[in-house]
Amino acid sequence: MVGVYLAVYSAREVNGVQRRFCNLAAFCVLEDYRAHSFRLMRAILAQKGFEFTDFSPSGNVVALNKRLGFTSLDTATRLAPNLPRLPRRGLTVTENPRLIAGVLTGRDARVYRDHVDAPAARHIVAISQGEYSYLVARKDRRKRLPVFSSPLYVGGSRELLRRAWPQIGSHLLLRHAELATLAERRMLGFAPVLGIDVGTPRSKMIRSGTVPAEDIDYLYSELALLQW
Repeated sequence: MVGVYLAVYSAREVNGVQRRFCNLAAFCVLEDYRAHSFRLMRAILAQKGFEFTDFSPSGNVVALNKRLGFTSLDTATRLAPNLPRLPRRGLTVTENPRLIAGVLTGRDARVYRDHVDAPAARHIVAISQGEYSYLVARKDRRKRLPVFSSPLYVGGSRELLRRAWPQIGSHLLLRHAELATLAERRMLGFAPVLGIDVGTPRSKMIRSGTVPAEDIDYLYSELALLQW
């Protein structure tokens, strides 16, 4: 074996329509065979009936993806510090599996069942006054430091997520030693008040003529399945 392209496949409902996704997860070709890399990409993209995503392309792959019809998602990101905060009355922030399974409904419940054992996915639920917000996040490295949190999916109430963000950030800091969150605006639906905007956020890409960018999250991908 001299080259491989790993992919993660899933079937998901998007706006009431069942779609099949192929997430391009890892691409490696030995140097002596690099001339065949483009053929390998064309072979995987020749599969019919799939929407294609690539959430961790390297610098060279970004340009190659664009040649093959991929477009870049809006990944505008704020680096938001996770600061210690006192608990807020009437708000529960938890990772307790029993509580999470008992409160999630519909699509969120399916996402949880599918990813409850995913090594890189962390499941956090905020509960207040009969409503919930569901956050799936991963621990990320920057400059070799594993002290950052990256949101992969948001379910439930985004407004509750915004209101509960100080306590969620405190939870990430105190329980997981994550000093800051790479808060992608498109994913969260808001930008935390505190923080600085990232000048060059990492690329994430899609090739689809039917699924709008606002319906794309980062589940069913190497971001949820692999820790690094």
